[in-house]
Amino acid sequence: MATLIQNRSASSGLVGSRASATKGRGVSVRPVQRTASDRTRGGNVVSPRRKDFPIFQERPELVYLDSAATSLKPKCVIDAVADYYGKYSANVHRGIYRLSEEATAAYEGARKTIQQFIGAKSEKEIIFTRGATEAINLVAQGWGSQYLKSGDEIILTVLEHHSNIVPWQMVAKKKNCVIKYLDVDDRGVLKTDQLSKLLTRRTKIIALTHVSNGIGVINPLKPIIQKAHAIGAKVLVDAAQSTPHSPLDVQYLDCDFLAFSGHKMCGPTGIGVLYAKEKILQEMEPFLGGGDMILEVTKTNSTWNEIPWKFEAGTPPIAEAIGLGAALVYLREIGMSTIRTHEKKLLAHALELLQKIPGVTLYGPCDPEIQAGVLSFGIDGVHPHDIASIFDEDNIAIRAGHHCNMLLMERFGIPATARASFYLYNTETDVEKLAQAVLKVKKIFS
Repeated sequence: MATLIQNRSASSGLVGSRASATKGRGVSVRPVQRTASDRTRGGNVVSPRRKDFPIFQERPELVYLDSAATSLKPKCVIDAVADYYGKYSANVHRGIYRLSEEATAAYEGARKTIQQFIGAKSEKEIIFTRGATEAINLVAQGWGSQYLKSGDEIILTVLEHHSNIVPWQMVAKKKNCVIKYLDVDDRGVLKTDQLSKLLTRRTKIIALTHVSNGIGVINPLKPIIQKAHAIGAKVLVDAAQSTPHSPLDVQYLDCDFLAFSGHKMCGPTGIGVLYAKEKILQEMEPFLGGGDMILEVTKTNSTWNEIPWKFEAGTPPIAEAIGLGAALVYLREIGMSTIRTHEKKLLAHALELLQKIPGVTLYGPCDPEIQAGVLSFGIDGVHPHDIASIFDEDNIAIRAGHHCNMLLMERFGIPATARASFYLYNTETDVEKLAQAVLKVKKIFS
């Protein structure tokens, strides 16, 4: 079981130690003292970005700490989607009239925006999907079914979301492949030293998360990708939790595939992206068949469209893609490094406050340098569902459960955690309300 930090004193410096058992009475959370000038800067009492999100005008009391599940949407994204439906709603591609041409330009413009956002060589390498889950399935069922053979090996990690496990289990059963798992230590950090033992000549692909949705740990992708490529294996990166929060460059990483969702990065639901190297896409067979992904259909045969459209059968998620493009423009204007710095400060503040509360167990590295703005925790004697329910009474939204991370929960010896996750619209005040709510839970169950 991973008991990562419980009531660690500021002077301890030891991760994984338990402080002496003390009563929780008398523990208080004092808000950080701020000057008037502090209140105008990001990360303080009022985030300058909160005004961009209409939900805070509708619910000004809301403390939203569930962005790892889905982010809130800024007005510019809502407007972009509404503009498509209200001003130029038409199907894309092949429409010989102005309305369709406008829709096509906006849809394909979003693809170009995404290409630039993640540093891909070409927009041909950007495939629109319904989400990261479908993107991973496209690789597992498309590339995997085409290239995997009996006895081949797939390497995953125990950190993976079920969407990066189940598709590989499905194709492994179909192709009689072997799945191996890279373990983590008691802080949730990958045991990368195991990789050399797991890699063999039969290893064909490593599929791993960039940032754990369960505990926020940031995995060291570059050396893992280099080791995989040294033996001819491909690498798929689940970037659903990293693309919204920090700079990302797929050419620098040199990954073969990368998947992410729009709804976790201020975009609409129902839209995701698969990045894949152009050469791989050219050689892959399509996953879905239908309209728009073909060049010619006869009674006995069909020929495929060029990439990326070869992998986008049927009417695509037009409004959603346009909304995602608007979201990326919005994030780019703020700056991904700025967002990462902001979240590091919030996480550091949360760690400082929760580590002082007896009976609270934190799961993960508890180090902002190798942890994104995701903080999983437990309270002695209280089920995470009860924690979340009591938080909701104070308009604080967190996630409770196994977070589609059953392998990780099993590794830690627990059924579930409570999880708070931060984004650009959160403030230090939100973090302090989180800590106050923890004390409230402890008082109720004392």
